[in-house]
Amino acid sequence: MVMPTVVVIGGGYGGIAVAKALDDVADVVLVEPKDAFVHAVGALRAAVDATWEDRIFFPYDRLLARGRVIHEYAQLVSPTEVKFSADRSITADYLVLATGTAYPFPAKFVESDAWVARARLARMREALGAADRALLVGAGPVGLELAGELLAAFPALAITIVDQADDVLTTGDYSPELRASVRSQLEARGVVFEFGAPLGSLPPHDVGVFGPFTVETAAGRSIEAQIWFRCYGNLPATDYLGSELRVARGWDGEVAVTTRLTVLGFDRVFAVGDITDIRETKRASAAQAHAKVVAANIRALIEGREPTATYAAAPELIVLPLGPDGGASQLVDADGTRRILGPAETSAMKGADLFSGAFAELFGVWST
Repeated sequence: MVMPTVVVIGGGYGGIAVAKALDDVADVVLVEPKDAFVHAVGALRAAVDATWEDRIFFPYDRLLARGRVIHEYAQLVSPTEVKFSADRSITADYLVLATGTAYPFPAKFVESDAWVARARLARMREALGAADRALLVGAGPVGLELAGELLAAFPALAITIVDQADDVLTTGDYSPELRASVRSQLEARGVVFEFGAPLGSLPPHDVGVFGPFTVETAAGRSIEAQIWFRCYGNLPATDYLGSELRVARGWDGEVAVTTRLTVLGFDRVFAVGDITDIRETKRASAAQAHAKVVAANIRALIEGREPTATYAAAPELIVLPLGPDGGASQLVDADGTRRILGPAETSAMKGADLFSGAFAELFGVWST
């Protein structure tokens, strides 16, 4: 019996979960240009601590028992074909779009080779060791988490965070109590917040590179530093979509999906993770939840059943570590009640391990 081909484009959290779940019932092809999965949840820890690099880079070679991984960029994608070049392509019975979003270094990496990304991290840590003042632009989850990691590794580093909003975490449905907890923990460690005005211009150096500079906010506040990081700017990676699928792509690059997570207008094309137009925070746990729905629906189609699994956005939650021992979380109980947890509980849930052990086991590297 010839198994149907499921092509998954993108080897992030959602893509690997779909590929793994269907490996026993389909000819799974995972298309991913990187030579190693990047556990982005731990990337900011690895940015300041070299011992963490082995906990965020996991080779794909042990992920699938039957399927295969193609380390290529998808150049042009139709509902039934993925083209890598003018004369190289692969056909698909089922297609899963899981390419995620681009984000500034060091939260994510553009490098396809893990050794190149590691070298860039090493250069950045060397630059941090020479700096005594750092500027972070953006007071969302990434900027706040990075500030906590920087202070844990470089406690003498003076950090200024600039945001045009009037508080931290303003882009999500987060409670005032959560915002106050995060802000007060960082202020107690010396972080200075400059709210209410964007930078007049960005620093003259690349992010993570040492070089003294002075910038001003639009309100006239002068800031001096020797290193800076851009902590905003998710960009959905969907430029590879061909003319047929592009009709489902919005102005912002996100892809319209149904409750069954099929791409709108295409019954055998699915999308998961950050590229979907689902109104929720883009986070790894959401991508994994999408993957369960998609895998269940493709399995049903393969087995001749009606696909019935659906997805609904969960209430807003966040587990935000501020280094190994700090942080705050907003969880939602079954009855819809919000709970705000402090540093100890947040560290117990995520701060110490950052879920790296689970992914190490998934990729067969080591276990905890």
